[in-house]
Amino acid sequence: MSTPTVETTPTPHGYITDKQKYLNRLKRIEGQARGISRMVGEEQYCIDILTQISALNSALQAVAIGLLDDHLKHCVVDAARMDGNQADQKIKEASDAIARLVRS
Repeated sequence: MSTPTVETTPTPHGYITDKQKYLNRLKRIEGQARGISRMVGEEQYCIDILTQISALNSALQAVAIGLLDDHLKHCVVDAARMDGNQADQKIKEASDAIARLVRS
């Protein structure tokens, strides 16, 4: 006797409930990047430009950490509930993403 398969509906991405928050943050980040470009074009002081680059990096890291947290809480947990292979894949994706974040 075979075991019945459970039909699952694809769930939305983990960040979907905070989508607008992420979009707003990314718009601010775009503005920061344009501001840095303008600073270089205006030949502003190096340290001031580097300070803005540091702030931009921090803002991007905050978005990345939030997305990773949402991924773990939603996508990985959902996959773990379904089956081992899917859970293993999602955990590997998360581990790879963490490794990329640590390297950057």
